[in-house]
Amino acid sequence: MANGKKLVRSRDRILAGILGGFAEYMDFDPTVVRVIYALLTVCTAFSGVIIYLILWLIIPEDYK
Repeated sequence: MANGKKLVRSRDRILAGILGGFAEYMDFDPTVVRVIYALLTVCTAFSGVIIYLILWLIIPEDYK
């Protein structure tokens, strides 16, 4: 980690904080990330739901 950032689940969450954490890590607006994720999930026969659940298990909680 050259930039000192760590991918963790965000406290700015709607469900589990996965997309909020990704947005914080990439310095994006969380709402934009959530909308893009929703569109991609609908367009890929809802495979994004499975990916979200896997990431929920893998990405650690933010303990700040």
